[in-house]
Formats: sequence, C-alpha cells, structure tokens
Amino acid sequence: MKKVAKTEAEWRQQLSPEAFAVCRQQSTERPFSGAYYTNQQPGRYHCICCDAALFDTATQFDAGCGWPSYYAPVSEDAIVSKDDFSHGMQRTEVLCARCDAHLGHVFPDGPPPTGLRYCINSVALRLQPRDE
Repeated sequence: MKKVAKTEAEWRQQLSPEAFAVCRQQSTERPFSGAYYTNQQPGRYHCICCDAALFDTATQFDAGCGWPSYYAPVSEDAIVSKDDFSHGMQRTEVLCARCDAHLGHVFPDGPPPTGLRYCINSVALRLQPRDE
C-alpha cells in the first residue's frame, strides 16, 4: 500500500476544521454527536483523508460509548495502532495505515468474535453505501 503524505496546509484545505482537528491533531468529536453513531445503512466506511477502506457496517455494534464502534477492521493491514499516553491514561490509538489519520482508539471490551471495540470518530469516516 502506497502511503499518502500531504503538508499541513494541504490537509487543512481538504478537510473540514473538525475533521482536521480529529484526523491530523488527534482531537475527539463530542460523544453521541457523530453522523455514524446510530447508522443503520449497510456499507463500508472509508478514511475521510485518503479514502482507504477501514470498517464495514457488518462489524458495527452499539457499545453505548457515544462513538461508532466496530469489532474488527476490514483487514488487518487497514489500520495501525500505537500506544497513547495522553490525558493521563494509557490507551491504544487507531490510525489509518495509508495516511496515518487519527481515527480513535481500540479497547479490549468488545463482543465476539474478536473481543475488541474500535471506538472511532464519525468525522474521520465516509460511508460508502452498499448496493442492495
């Protein structure tokens, strides 16, 4: 996979102020405010920055946390994770493997089959609806 690299100015021009803050500056959207928190439309979620496929609605579940949650990405190489020690806590940050956009965090309290909860900011995603 070819990495996408842009300058800060290029990202600012491409993204909304909120998407830039979340994806490029590791901010977080307010809980229960994102467009995809209660999405029921089938499809695949792509990175808002580089359009890489990241999550499928088939793995989305209601975790009650205020952000869209998934138990698995579309593939193991779609995302990367790294330790995050910000805000006085230890978490695992989730990034787009193609462009390093901050997506959210992953926690070990999700449902089977993975037991993981990928807690992702809606503003970092774009839904590609599935043709029915």
